[in-house]
Amino acid sequence: MHRSVSILGATGSVGSQTVRLLQAQGGAERYRVRALTGNGNIALLADMARALRAEVAVTADLARLAELRAALAGSGTEAAAGPEALVEAASRPVDWTMSSIVGVAGLAPTLAAAARAGTLALANKESLVCAGALLKATVAASGAVLIPADSEHSAIFQVLQGGQGTIARLILTASGGPFRDWDRARMATATPAQAVAHPNWDMGRKISVDSASMFNKALEMIEAHELFTITPDCIDVLVHRQSIVHSLVEFADGVQLAQLGAPDMVGPIGFALNWPERSALPVERLDLAAVGALTFEAPDAERFPALRLARETMRAGGLMGAVFNGAKETALEAFLEGRCGFLDMADHVEHALEQLEGWAARDSAAAGREAVLAADAEARALTAERIRRRVA
Repeated sequence: MHRSVSILGATGSVGSQTVRLLQAQGGAERYRVRALTGNGNIALLADMARALRAEVAVTADLARLAELRAALAGSGTEAAAGPEALVEAASRPVDWTMSSIVGVAGLAPTLAAAARAGTLALANKESLVCAGALLKATVAASGAVLIPADSEHSAIFQVLQGGQGTIARLILTASGGPFRDWDRARMATATPAQAVAHPNWDMGRKISVDSASMFNKALEMIEAHELFTITPDCIDVLVHRQSIVHSLVEFADGVQLAQLGAPDMVGPIGFALNWPERSALPVERLDLAAVGALTFEAPDAERFPALRLARETMRAGGLMGAVFNGAKETALEAFLEGRCGFLDMADHVEHALEQLEGWAARDSAAAGREAVLAADAEARALTAERIRRRVA
């Protein structure tokens, strides 16, 4: 029997690797692909849909529907476009969904996928950061299974499969990014081209900048807080340059268990796809003798204030995660466009958290998606205006 799957964000880094993994494990002969979604890369989306014989391919850009239809002509795959089409595609019943749309744009499709039974592999960390209570309530109501597909949270999830006992601490590892040895004065002059040059991972531009600033790790701290119901003070970050140890769990007796593997997203994607079983994956086998040494160091809080801001966001609670992420995404866009300095991004996020602290009183499960999006929009507007005034 064919297993039915959908991939939200198929043309991105995680989505593309998911498509390649499906093809390596039998493709359309083994999987019934119901929906593939993407954004601007119409040619790639159409190629994927043809290769996997997808039922529907959706671009988020409504203006490019005609282009997608032309690219899919004669394939038998339906073409659709726009935010409503994304949600409709995500709502189609399937056994397994990969949610890998980057940013808060992935919230509505992720919630739609969570609202029906099935396994939801979550690589869209913003859904938990902005609306953790709402997403978890939606999963609980539908009976869906939520499996983390981020490498760090997959590592923790895998460690916890053995039921080891009371968790004392979660330790997320970070490569440190391209600026891990830069001082603040040099970081202040960093360009977008330098920020996207990640030493260990091949990722999209936005995620690469997030990694360089450690905002990606800050989001992962909040995500871990929501996923594993761990208090903010029990979540730490450790810089591990080799990206071999993907995270650690410390238990009440002081023992730490870690998950190790080559720096390759196929591992966590494949674990989520095949869970609860483990299947052979097309990944590099880890040779610790060849690696030679594993190093660890504490992150510099002064150079990477995003980690402190994440902890403050967790402590505040409510919809402050949406404020944090909305301000961060706005500042990041400005940095990529040359309107904001690299170190200024954290300053803008901190300003938004201070000015919009009233959102801490709102819970996403009770307030709903519209309130989450309202908090996000207010943070974006506040941050955009502040950046505009500084540039003017």
